[in-house]
Amino acid sequence: MKPALFDYARPQSLAEVHALLAGEGDDARVVAGGQSLLPMLSMRLVQPKLIVDIMRLPGTASIRRDSGEIRIGCGVRQAALMGWPEFPERLPLLAAALPWVGHAQTRSRGTICGSIAHADPSAEIPLVLVALDGRVELSSQRQQRTVPAAGFFTGLMSTARADDELIEAVRFPERKADHGYAFREFGRRHGDFAIVACAAVADGRNIRLAIGGVADRPVTRDLADLAGSALDDALEAFARDLDARDDLHATAAYRRRLVRRMGRDTIEEARRCCG
Repeated sequence: MKPALFDYARPQSLAEVHALLAGEGDDARVVAGGQSLLPMLSMRLVQPKLIVDIMRLPGTASIRRDSGEIRIGCGVRQAALMGWPEFPERLPLLAAALPWVGHAQTRSRGTICGSIAHADPSAEIPLVLVALDGRVELSSQRQQRTVPAAGFFTGLMSTARADDELIEAVRFPERKADHGYAFREFGRRHGDFAIVACAAVADGRNIRLAIGGVADRPVTRDLADLAGSALDDALEAFARDLDARDDLHATAAYRRRLVRRMGRDTIEEARRCCG
């Protein structure tokens, strides 16, 4: 299929982007890498009147440290972040997850913020942002605001971003010296959408486990420092609370088993990395 007709704009400043989004509202879509939006256009799942291309905006492809966080601009491609020399040291959880995102070809075009904007419940980058308590920077003609990741993802491919807002950057907390991090994923093939993905953060006192690919958004649960049968019981309860459903890829029961098994393995790996 081919996309429906649309107008195309390539603004040269944030002010131009804000003006276009304010004028068109829900009839506009922002494109950066295009790895999510272009297939949806081709299948006519979305039919905007205007496409706003932000990849020529100055200053949006920056990666910088800022008060214990890594601020990643909306023009940063996934491959560029993987090539940042400080990446594995500063963001070990995202460094473990990013090789699972698509393939080398898609990562060379796709952006970090684009994945956040798309909000696929199986996507690895939103899962890591939620697991780390990251934040999303939004800007418009009306205001600038920062939304915690836990409140940003509101449902299946839906977010708290207003129609006139741009995701200007995302912020991931830097690695903490006494924390351990681990990521695991199961899919039909490497690079496919995750059937279940797990991200764990351990600090010796608490375990945070985040699950993707099961509910309509990434979901986290703090499990104290449970072990043995207490951890098994907590994982069982978590798996059932996710309200998994049957689909073409896996049954609900299979997903629950994966959450229990992969969740424990991911937690144990994160614990080994503490200190």
